[in-house]
Amino acid sequence: MNDTICAISTAQGLGAIAIVRASGEEAIEIVNKIFKGKDLTKVKTQTINYGHIVDENNNIVDEVLVSVMKAPHTFTTENVVEINTHGGIAPTNKVLELLLENGCRLAEPGEFTKRAFLNGRIDLLEAEAVMDMIDAKTDVQRKMAINGIDGKTSDLINKLRSDMVQIISNINVNIDYPEYDDVDIITNDILIPKINNLKEKINKILKESENGKIIKEGIKTSIIGRPNVGKSSLLNALLQEDKAIVTDIAGTTRDIVEGEISINGILLHMIDTAGIRETEDIIESIGVEKSLKIMEDSDLILFMINNNEELTDDIKELLSKLKNKHYLVLINKNDLKSKFDRGELMIDEDKIINLSITNNQGIDELKNKIIELFNIAEIESKDPTYLSNVRSISILKNCLKRVEEIEKSLKDNLPIDMIELDIKSIWEELGKINGSTYEEELLDEMFSRFCLGK
Repeated sequence: MNDTICAISTAQGLGAIAIVRASGEEAIEIVNKIFKGKDLTKVKTQTINYGHIVDENNNIVDEVLVSVMKAPHTFTTENVVEINTHGGIAPTNKVLELLLENGCRLAEPGEFTKRAFLNGRIDLLEAEAVMDMIDAKTDVQRKMAINGIDGKTSDLINKLRSDMVQIISNINVNIDYPEYDDVDIITNDILIPKINNLKEKINKILKESENGKIIKEGIKTSIIGRPNVGKSSLLNALLQEDKAIVTDIAGTTRDIVEGEISINGILLHMIDTAGIRETEDIIESIGVEKSLKIMEDSDLILFMINNNEELTDDIKELLSKLKNKHYLVLINKNDLKSKFDRGELMIDEDKIINLSITNNQGIDELKNKIIELFNIAEIESKDPTYLSNVRSISILKNCLKRVEEIEKSLKDNLPIDMIELDIKSIWEELGKINGSTYEEELLDEMFSRFCLGK
C-alpha cells in the first residue's frame, strides 16, 4: 500500500460532472503536476481549488475543481485528491490517463475501501455496508446501510466479544493467580448461566438477521398455477405495467417473466412462471419444470386458482407441497360462480385471498397480507440494525453451534481450562465478522465485488 492509486469514481457516460480520485502518500504531488492553479502542496486540507488540468505540453484538458484532503483525516487515512471534471467520457479518461502517466497506479475494484479497512478507518461490517449503500434501492435498505456505516451493526459483535473477553480473563486469572482472593472463582455452575446468556444474545441477533436478509435481498416471490388462471395478469397488476403477455391461449407464458415492486420499502422480486400442466410441447414442458424449481426456491409462493374451475388432482398435489413454505392461495375470477367447495383446499382461511383481477379487486388485500406474513410493518418501523450478509450470518451460526457444545461440556463437568480454550476459539471466530481477525483471501474476494473507484 505504499503506492498511490487512482480511478474514476463516478459512472462513465454523459453527465454534469465526473470525479477522478487519487489516494496515497504522493497523491497531492502527482495531481499538482497536472494542475494549473494554486500550488496544491501548499493549500489547506479539506479545501476545493479552482483551476485547469493540463497535459505535458501545457494544453488545457479541462476546467476543474480539485478537492484536497490530507492524511489522516480522510476515508482511506491517506492523502486523497478528488478531481471534479466535466462529465464527458473523453475529458474524464484523459485526466485518468495523465494521472497514470505521472506516477499513479490504476486502483483495483474496492481498493479505496480496502485501504480504509487495512488502515483501521473502518471494520469489515462497515466496509460491506458501504457497498450496501451503493446498492440500496429502497429507503429501508438505505437506513440499514447507514447503521452499518455508522458502526451500529459492528457494536452487536463487539459487545459479544467483550462479554467473552470478561469470561476468558476471569478464568485466566483463576488459573494463573489462584492466590488472588478478590477475584471470583469461575466454576462450571457459575459459567453455565454466562454461556446461556451468550447463547441467547447470539440467537437474538440471528433471529433479527432474518429481517436484515429480507431488507437487503428482498422476497423472492413466485406466481404459480395452471395455465390461464391469471398469473400474468396478476404480475401486470402488481407492477402496474404490461410486463407479461396476456391471452386466452393456454401456455402463452413458456418461460419466466420477472419484475420488482416495493411494499413499505421491502422489495418483492416477482416471477411469473409457466402454467403447470402435462404437455407434449417440448418448450412448454421445460418451462413447467423451471416453474416447479422456482416454486421450491421461493420465499413466497402465490398459488393461483380459478374460481370457476373444478379442483383437479394435480392442483391438490401442488397445494400439498406448500405446507412448509410461506404461501398464499389466490382465488381469481371471484366475480364468477364457484365450481368447487373451499373445504377441498384443506388450508387455513387466512391463507386465502379472493381476487378479481379484471375488476381490480383484492390487490390491496394481497399486499396487506404479505405485509402481515413477513412482519413488514414492524421491520419498517424499527431502526434497522441487523446482520444482513451471508458471510457474517454463517460465521455467527457456526459460533452458536460451538456455544451449545460448550454448554454440554459444562454439564459434563469438563475442566475449566479446556472450556477456556473453546471460548477463546469462538471469540476469535467472531472476530472474522468485523475483521478483527481475517485472511487475505477473504479480503481479496470480498473487495473484488466492489465497483471500481470505491
